[in-house]
Parts: sequence; C-alpha cells; structure tokens
Amino acid sequence: MNSTALLIMIGYFTALVVVGIIGSRRAKTSEDYILAGRNLGFFMYFGCLAAVILGGASTIGTTRLGYEYGLSGMWLVFMLGLGIMFLGVFLLKKIANFKVMTISEFLGKRFNKQTQLISALVASIYAMMVTVTQVIGMGTILNVLVGWDLTLSMLVGGGIVLFYTILGGMWSVTMTDIVQFIVMTIGIFFIMVPMSISSAGGWSALTNQLPDTYFSFTGIGLTQIFHYFLLFALGMVVGQDIWQRVFTGKTLNISRTGAVFAGVYSLLYGLAVSIIGMCAFIVLPNLDDTQNAFASMALEVLPGGVLGFVLAGVVSALMSTASGTLLASSTLITNDILKAHFFKDINEKQFLILSRTVTSIIGAATIVFAIWIQDLLVALDVAYAVLTGAIFVPIILGFFWKRATANAAFYSIIVSTITILAGLAIEGITSTNPIIYGIAASVVVMVVVSLLSEKNQNDEQDLSASEEQIAK
Repeated sequence: MNSTALLIMIGYFTALVVVGIIGSRRAKTSEDYILAGRNLGFFMYFGCLAAVILGGASTIGTTRLGYEYGLSGMWLVFMLGLGIMFLGVFLLKKIANFKVMTISEFLGKRFNKQTQLISALVASIYAMMVTVTQVIGMGTILNVLVGWDLTLSMLVGGGIVLFYTILGGMWSVTMTDIVQFIVMTIGIFFIMVPMSISSAGGWSALTNQLPDTYFSFTGIGLTQIFHYFLLFALGMVVGQDIWQRVFTGKTLNISRTGAVFAGVYSLLYGLAVSIIGMCAFIVLPNLDDTQNAFASMALEVLPGGVLGFVLAGVVSALMSTASGTLLASSTLITNDILKAHFFKDINEKQFLILSRTVTSIIGAATIVFAIWIQDLLVALDVAYAVLTGAIFVPIILGFFWKRATANAAFYSIIVSTITILAGLAIEGITSTNPIIYGIAASVVVMVVVSLLSEKNQNDEQDLSASEEQIAK
C-alpha cells in the first residue's frame, strides 16, 4: 500500500478515536452508556443497525465465498438480513413491552434469575466470539495492506475499537458507526464494485470466463444455505448485540422500520461483495489464501487515494460490528451477572466504572483469542452455533407459549449447549447437525419439563384440596 493510502487509513483511525472521545461526554448514565439514551432517530438507528450486522464475515468472508462459489456466496449476509427483518416485523413490539436492556434480562423476567444467569453466560460468549471474528478481519486487512505482522495488526485494530468503546459505550459506538456506515457504503457500492467489474473486463467477461455455477443462487449447495439459515437468520433474532441496537430507537416505529431497511441493505451488500469475489477470481486466479481476496483485489485495482478510502470502509465494517458485540458481551456480564448477583446496590457512577472495567477485560480477551484462532469463519460458526442452538427456543417459546416454565428454560439452555459443543467436537465445526441437535434438544426439554412441571403443580393442588376436604 502506498504512502497516500496509508496516511488516509491513519487519519481515519485518528478520527474514530476523536469521535469516540466526543461520544464519551454524553455517556453519563448506565442507559446512556448501554443504550445511547434510547433516543436515536431513523437515520442514525438504521445506519448503526446496518453497521453492526455487516462486519468481518459479511465483507471478508463473503468476498471469500464469492471467490470460491460465485453469487451464492451472498447467502451468508442474506440470512443476517432475513433474521433482522423477522425480528423487526414479528418480535419488536413484544420485546419493547418488557422494558429490558438485555436478552438475558428478558429471560429473567419471563422465567427466573437462574435462567437469566445461564443465558447471560452463553450469550456473552457468543458476542465475544463475534468480536473475535472482527479482530481477525482487521488483522487480515492490515497484514495484507501494510505488511505488518498479523499479531501486530490485530493488536492495533482491536486496540482502537477497545479504546473508544471503553470511553463512551453506546454513544461512542453510535457516533463512530454513522461515520463507518457512510464510508463503507460509498467504498463498497460506488467504488469497489464498479472498479472490480471494470478490472475483470466487464460483466460480459464474468459470464464468459466463470463457470455457470458461479451465477446460480444455489451453487454453494442447499445444505450450506440451510446451515446459514440456522446460524445467522435464527442467530440474529436472539443476538444481544442486535437487541441492544433495537433498544436505542426513539420509537417503536423507528425501530421496526429501521430493522426492515437494514435487512434490505444487507441483501444488497451481500450481492455486491460476492461480485467483488467473482471479479477477484478472474483478476487473481491463484490466491494462496482466499480469505485475503478482498484486500488483494483492492490492492490490485484501486489507485492510492481511493484505495485508502475503500479500505477505511472495510475496516469500518469490522470496527462497527466489533464495538457493538464487545459492548453487548460486557453489558451481559455487567448487568445480568455481576449487578444481578454480586453488586445489587451499586449506584449509577459505580455501574459505569464497573461497565468500563468489564469492557476492558473482555476486549483484551478477544484480542488474545483472535491471535490464537486466526480463522474468521471458524470463529463465527462456533459463536452462532452455540447462540442459535441454546437461546433461540427459550426466547421464542417465552414469547409465544404461556405454559413454558422457568425450570424448562434453564435446563434447555444447559442441555442444548452441551449437545452443541459435543456435536461440534465430534462432527467438526462446519457441520450443520450439532445445531439441529441443539435446537431439537432444547425443544424437547422445554416441552417435557414444562408439561411435567404443570402436571406436578396440578397434582400438588389436587393433593392440597383433598387434604383440605379431609380436614373439613
């Protein structure tokens, strides 16, 4: 990468830090820090929601899939968009009625404190692992472009996100996300896509040189599409990072409309990035590591100043998701574990200090895990597999089945989590089966334990009535 592009990247990073510092001045209460005061208008809400959905896997991962499979690589991102639209249309009103900050707090109110605790552990691990994927993505981009060691690249990218998230929480995240949303939209749709197609020789060159399967929307395989549905469409519905953004909307109508728009934007983004991957297959046919397809393509086709802007857009996508999921993980631990069970009487100032401390610890841990794992799609699969398999069923039945009991929710999360982890260990992390096993186990436990609990309660009531009659 030439000096002009590097200076643009450095300037962009500096601007994010400054914006984060400005945002920190608005985070004066726990609701400001965690939910940006529940006060976002449509544009800010839509931009932030789209930014948190579309991160490292959406950009780097989908370009990789486009390079390997063609247009059908867009299914990963499309399923993210489908999940967010489902959440907006069918569940937002129900969620808003509970007046909660976290997904686990909802489970606590609907069921009991034990369910809140175990779900917070599972969901915080999911959010942390998604943050790990974004740090890996940032490291990959900086490693290819600047030539820094991959570990150093992860430290720099992850460190910047950690810095501004610690300072201002959701206000800093919101302000930086708006900048990042604008930059990534211009960089992907208006610069990278047209220049990639031009570099490949135009759309006719794509149709002539690529296999027919690259233009099929099922080229990646129906099994893989179903795998993405289980992971990402269902995962979006119960992701704390998504719920936390949903709560920032000023009104229910803004939250619902913004979610639908963010879903449509995700579909378009997935198509755009898949096309970039297809162009890369022609321009750079012998890549050693297809995970580097986007960065390598950018280096190949873009001039210096434009290159810096586009890569700032890609890093924007990564940083916006990383900051949102980092804050989601720390919020779950702070609000649903530490405050709920150990620091019940802390005031607002103490809560903010605790939140920033936990964010610092979680952020440092994510960087360590990113350096250890180093494979973006592997980390993402593990995160969404556990979340979808363990949390989706208790949440949905909690909303729509009044007979679901607290014991059923608690044990279903434990059983399904163990089932998924065991399945991933035995069959491999790319297998769809462990997620199906986990969901099936969760449904069985929820239904059986709920019905048994109801039967036991009825038996106790009958026994009590009999004893009362005998006494009379």
